[in-house]
Amino acid sequence: MTQSDFLTIVTPFKDKVFRLAKRLLVSTEEAEDATQEVMIKLWKNKKNIKNYKNVEAFSMTMTKNFCYDKLKSKQAQNLKIVHNNYEDTQVGLQKQLEDSDSLDWVGKIMNGLPEQQKLIVQLRDIEQYEFKEIAQMLDMNETAIRVALSRARKTIKEQLTNTHNYGIK
Repeated sequence: MTQSDFLTIVTPFKDKVFRLAKRLLVSTEEAEDATQEVMIKLWKNKKNIKNYKNVEAFSMTMTKNFCYDKLKSKQAQNLKIVHNNYEDTQVGLQKQLEDSDSLDWVGKIMNGLPEQQKLIVQLRDIEQYEFKEIAQMLDMNETAIRVALSRARKTIKEQLTNTHNYGIK
């Protein structure tokens, strides 16, 4: 496999790998390092890439595992999970402030979710993976993923509603 062939395979999902790493490891630098590590592992194993049914799903699983290992390590004492990959420069200041506030609340609410629910919300709602792909990545059945996603969305919705309706009667 040539470098060009390899890049043709991995380029379409490289940003998804980064966003998942960013979701799990707050730091942009840590996420970049994680993305690079995953790409290096894929490159070193390029002879076997054709044997994988879904290279993208395999890469996302590698990213998840790498990030979890990083979070468990002693060097990751200060890392935490947040969502911070939304940027829109074409709206008015008031709308930007409202959007930023809402995203901050969603990020805070997501931080309170169980780890598995955070990951499922990231993969389904942000990265737009199919349930079948998420099931493969997380080694779960699709029904369990649907239930966890439903519970996470319900929690986010309830807490956002309570936050934005606080003090309004």
